Amino acid sequence: MEGVLFYFIISYLSGNILYACVWGRLIGHKDITEGTRDRNPGAANAFMQSGFLCGTLALLCDILKGFFPVWYFVRHTKYGGFALALIIAAPVLGHIFPLFHHFHGGKGISVSFGCLLGLYPSLAPALTLAGCFLAYSLVLVVSPHYHRTFITYLTASLLSFFTIKAAPVRLGFWLISGAVIGKLLSCDEKNEPCKVKLL
Repeated sequence: MEGVLFYFIISYLSGNILYACVWGRLIGHKDITEGTRDRNPGAANAFMQSGFLCGTLALLCDILKGFFPVWYFVRHTKYGGFALALIIAAPVLGHIFPLFHHFHGGKGISVSFGCLLGLYPSLAPALTLAGCFLAYSLVLVVSPHYHRTFITYLTASLLSFFTIKAAPVRLGFWLISGAVIGKLLSCDEKNEPCKVKLL
């Protein structure tokens, strides 16, 4: 059990590094959350506040900080069950509730994909989430982004009953979705009206 705790701490701390803020300081020489509506230390604000290079680096680093802890755990340990579920969710929890930023982090979307991609060659979890995002962005278009993200994670969690066969992975998916939805519920954007259009 100590081994699982060690991996969880490392994975959680990996999520603690808010790369949008790091690259915003290094490239844009500014706080990318300053003056933004949601003050979210994520890749979207890195793109908008400091440009393409900053946003791209923030996005890639957020994905990788979720990918590597899960990828390493799956390949180098024999733990399964609830331990695997915890490690899958740990980087997202670290990003949303970072210890070194007074537990005020980002929304966890990019790092979610990183964690799910860390389960490769199993792509069902990542494809389930990506498919829902695409469906609510291109087919049944939900806006603004807050509502699209909320309904995406909710729908993906329900679909996971059918698309994800391994129970620990499904539980990890639910933990990620619960953390992201919980973060969204604390955002002021929830008061904006939801708009739905077909195509």
